[in-house]
This record gives sequence, structure tokens and C-alpha cells, in this order.
Amino acid sequence: MPEEGSEIMLAQEQGVIMRQAGLEKELEGGVGGELEGTLLLTNRRLIFACTSEKEEDIRVSTLALRLIYSDVEELASIPSTGGNLFIELPSITSVKGHAGHVERPSLEVKWQESAEQKSRVFIELVIGRSRRRNLDDWAAVIERVKAGKQKFTSLPKAPGTDSLEGKIMRVLADMQKKGVVEIEEEAEEEFKVKLDPDDVQDACGRLANSGLVQEIPDRSGDTYYRKKSPLGDDEL
Repeated sequence: MPEEGSEIMLAQEQGVIMRQAGLEKELEGGVGGELEGTLLLTNRRLIFACTSEKEEDIRVSTLALRLIYSDVEELASIPSTGGNLFIELPSITSVKGHAGHVERPSLEVKWQESAEQKSRVFIELVIGRSRRRNLDDWAAVIERVKAGKQKFTSLPKAPGTDSLEGKIMRVLADMQKKGVVEIEEEAEEEFKVKLDPDDVQDACGRLANSGLVQEIPDRSGDTYYRKKSPLGDDEL
């Protein structure tokens, strides 16, 4: 269980569209009533971050997409300004997942803010058959976390950034799947160091063996790595 009073990141989905639920009202800072960014779930809040955005061109099946997201490594780095949205879990009155058999998977959330009932729909952009979970799967987890019924897995303490393993954990703090080359490049940029690819590969393997990182084989023969979530088998 998380320490009392502490807030921990449970899940993060990059490339999410936030839309006013059931209305055409344009959201502040958005175009056509939509904002694009990153959706995060903690043990206390649901957060939509759309500041300090990055762009990445990706391909999903035969479709080319430009992904717009916020790369969040620390919750404290998300400002309360701009289009960022913070929803306290106890304030949520309704949360529904839509599997998206015709449209994309989405999450519809309603919550009470002072005397006002608010609602948003969060739509997943990156879909694929290789995914174990989609945004519609978040609904059940949110309900369990809110009710205090969600089971959490105890994870080992992460090493400090004075070690190579600690630098890699910092790069993987956004809970996204990354290959060795990407991990190496991000760690070199953030810590202003020169790393050996073999050393990075070995360190990723040690982190996987320790239980801090999930090792994800790919059909291409490459191996990807992602920081494990305290959600354990319910990882999103």
C-alpha cells in the first residue's frame, strides 16, 4: 500500500484527447472543443496534463498519427495553470469505460466541483492488438482505488540517480515502453553523460530481475522496458 498521505503514479497514457462530455463547448486553449495531452492516474487523483507538450510522428497499423503529449516524470512538474485538469478521486460521481468497437476506446468521467457537476471524455489515440489494456479498462480500477478496494503490489526501492540503474529509472518514470537506444539517448540528454549501449542493456536486465522494470519482448526481436506499476496484475 502507498504510505499514508503519499501520492504515487499508477498509470499514464500519452496521446489522449480530452473532450467536453456531451457538449460542443470549446475547452479553454483548445480547438474545436478538444485538448490533447497525457492522462495520469494516481492513488488520489485523475490528472490531464497538456503543458510542455512534445510531438512525435508514429504509425499505428496503416495509420500515420502525430502524437501530442506531456512527458510527465514527476507529479510536481505539472502546473495548475493552462488546460491541465486535476480531479480528486473522492469527487468522482460516475466513471464509465467505452470499449470503442466502432470508435476509439474512451473514459467518461463526471465529478462534483463545489456546487457544479462537471464531465469530460478522454479518448485513446494509440490503439493496437498488442495492448493488454485500453482507456476503458481504467474505469474499474478508478472505482476500486476510490473505494479503497484496489490491491497494490509492493515494489523495491528505486536506486539513486548516481548509478546507471537510477538514471534509467528516471527515464522510465513516465511509465512508457522504451527500447535500449531510446533509454540511452534520453539518459544521456538528461544527465549530460556518455553511456555505452551494452552497459545500458545490462542495467535494464538487472532492473527487470529486481522487479522494478517489466521486460517486453517485441515481434521484431527487440526488447522494450517499462517501469512497473504498483497496480500489479491490474496494470494499465
